[in-house]
Amino acid sequence: MIFDETYELSNGVKIPKLGLGTWLLDNDQTAQAVCEAVKIGYRHIDTAQAYGNEEGVGKGLASCGVPREQIFVTTKVRAEHKTYETASASIDESLQKLGLDYIDLVIIHAPQPWKEFRSIDNRYFNENREAWRALEDAYKAGKVKAIGLSNFLQDDLENILTSCTVKPMVNQVLCHISNTPFELIDFCNKNDILAEAYSPVAHGAILGNEEVKAIADKYGVSIAQLCLKYDLQLGAVVLPKTANPAHMKDNSELDFVISDEDMKTLKAMKKIEDYGKDKNFPVFEKG
Repeated sequence: MIFDETYELSNGVKIPKLGLGTWLLDNDQTAQAVCEAVKIGYRHIDTAQAYGNEEGVGKGLASCGVPREQIFVTTKVRAEHKTYETASASIDESLQKLGLDYIDLVIIHAPQPWKEFRSIDNRYFNENREAWRALEDAYKAGKVKAIGLSNFLQDDLENILTSCTVKPMVNQVLCHISNTPFELIDFCNKNDILAEAYSPVAHGAILGNEEVKAIADKYGVSIAQLCLKYDLQLGAVVLPKTANPAHMKDNSELDFVISDEDMKTLKAMKKIEDYGKDKNFPVFEKG
């Protein structure tokens, strides 16, 4: 069963392959979602400082009835924290909001502040090295069990790899059928960095794709289930976001295997350029 399946990070820490994303949920919704997810069997919860719901995650964990050490918790340092001092202080703040003695995984949310993300030439190389140093120190102090990055491209990763004392263990990226960063994932694999896939159903834009539906029908599964399995078969952690217990359950029913031929077809799908008119999120999402 998917809830029992894990990957092993480069430092030996085990991370569940399936996690629950919590973006756009407020604290009350998050607390309830965490409780429902844990009841169903989820043991991996993904949040972020920018989501504003770390307190909700903490409340859900405190009331779910499952021991803390059995649940893997990820949070993300705000993309705007680009100094050692602000990044370090934010980790302590996250520990307080979550009500935890340690966090399983802390990652830098993006290489540039969101207002500048992918829109300017400044890659914040020096600043990201300073923020990374804060993560390293939190890791060495036992405040976090693993550290990583999010939305970092290859040159952003290389910037960290050339100066770090602790290598990044994950890189969380936008990854789904019709928009898969194959070269980036390959680079991560070669450097023992585990890829994590956020927005696995393309913000919902993939759900009306008839070609994808035909393949899903072939396996007797939903398009969403096919999308999650696709990312898993790429070797990535997958992080679907929902507050709906029925969807949580459906998202965990992944006991099928996509054939090599169908994986080849899915990998070659035309890239989605327009995720719809909903401007509540940019196309990269704050994964």
